[in-house]
Amino acid sequence: MALVGYARVSSVGQSLAVQLDKLRSCDKIFQEKKSGASDARPTLHTCLEYVREGDTLVVSRLDRLARSTLHLCQVVADLARKQVHLQGLAHHLDPSDATGRLVFHIVGAIAQFETAIRAERQMDRIRQASEQGIDFGRKRKLTRPQVTPLRHKRKQGALITTLMQAYSRSKARVYRYLSETSPSPAKTV
Repeated sequence: MALVGYARVSSVGQSLAVQLDKLRSCDKIFQEKKSGASDARPTLHTCLEYVREGDTLVVSRLDRLARSTLHLCQVVADLARKQVHLQGLAHHLDPSDATGRLVFHIVGAIAQFETAIRAERQMDRIRQASEQGIDFGRKRKLTRPQVTPLRHKRKQGALITTLMQAYSRSKARVYRYLSETSPSPAKTV
């Protein structure tokens, strides 16, 4: 009867430290850096295969375990079939009794709702920024009419750093424009 911890963050830039600290009493801890929206979470799969009858799977919060309420219910059903307990530290709930299952479903639904609201707000901010003329993604390439004066300025003795600032391009990009024998037609990227 072991305590088995599972910790997950969504991206490589995030830290697992807070979750690992909460799971320090576990006998074994599985950890990964993968989006919850991703179906491919090999460490979660390994963790669920690892737990045995009588073990307790411990997570800091339920949203670290599953990507949706449906997925969370599937994981809990699989754990119940294996007679493995689930412990969510943030909500202190036990889905093995009727009250615990009710609270569990409510908490899972709220977590899924919060995720959907965050996504909607992000899309609203992106749309608002686009309306204000903020561009996303790679900068557009210079057109032929823009490359000609760049080359002319360089022939006149302009420094690369000056051209970089004037055309908002990196040093490598300016050198590429200068070394091209015949500029390619303008493309929007």
